[in-house]
Amino acid sequence: MKSSIQKKIVLSLLFIFPLVVYLFFASGVNNFAKLPVLTVGVQSLAGFTSIENKNIQLEDHITILCYWGNDLSLKQAEAFNLNEKIYKRFAEFEDFQFVVLVEQGIEDQVAALKNALQEGTGIDLSKWNFLTSQSSTIQNHFASLKTPLTLDTKGASPYVFIIDKEGKLRGRNDDEDQGTLYGFDARSVAEINKKMIDDVKVILAEYRLALKIYNTDRKK
Repeated sequence: MKSSIQKKIVLSLLFIFPLVVYLFFASGVNNFAKLPVLTVGVQSLAGFTSIENKNIQLEDHITILCYWGNDLSLKQAEAFNLNEKIYKRFAEFEDFQFVVLVEQGIEDQVAALKNALQEGTGIDLSKWNFLTSQSSTIQNHFASLKTPLTLDTKGASPYVFIIDKEGKLRGRNDDEDQGTLYGFDARSVAEINKKMIDDVKVILAEYRLALKIYNTDRKK
C-alpha cells in the first residue's frame, strides 16, 4: 500500500513539474500564448563572417539579433543591459544565442567590449556571437526584417529582435504602447524588464512544450 502511494506521488510530480516550468516561462503579458510571428523569411547569415570563427546560423536557434554598426563605444550601455537582464538569465538554454552584426574592421572594438562584459559578470560569453560584413550587406539583412525601423548613420539600431528557429521575426501585435512591437529598445532597462524578459520566456516555453509533446508522441 505504502509503495503504491509513493509511486503515485512520484508519477504526480513527474507530471506536475514540467507544467510548473512551462507556467513559469509562459508567465507575463502573453499569458501562455505563442509569441506572434511578425515577419517570415528573415535572411540567413550567409555573407557574414564570425569573429569567433564559428559556424553561426539562425536556423534551429532562438536568437537575440542586434545591429551595432561600426562604433561599439556607443553600444556599451546597451550591451551591459542585455548581458545583465537577458543573457545571464537565459544563456543556459542550449538553443539560445546572441548574434550581433557589425561592420568589418572593428574586431578590436569587439574584443574590448567582450572583455568589459566578462569583467562585469564573470560568466561564459560563448553565446555572444559577433559577425562582420560590409555595411550594405548589414543594411540588406536589416531590411529583411520588414519593420518600419531604420539603421542610423553608424549602421546601427538600439532595437534588438527575437528570431525563432525557423528564421521568423517574433514580437507583439497588440502592445499597449506601440501596437506592433517589432524589437526591444536595449537602451531602456524598463522595456527589457517589462516586455523583453516576458517574451523570451514565452518563446522558450513554446519550443519546450512542443518538444515535450513530440517526445511523448514518439513514445506512444
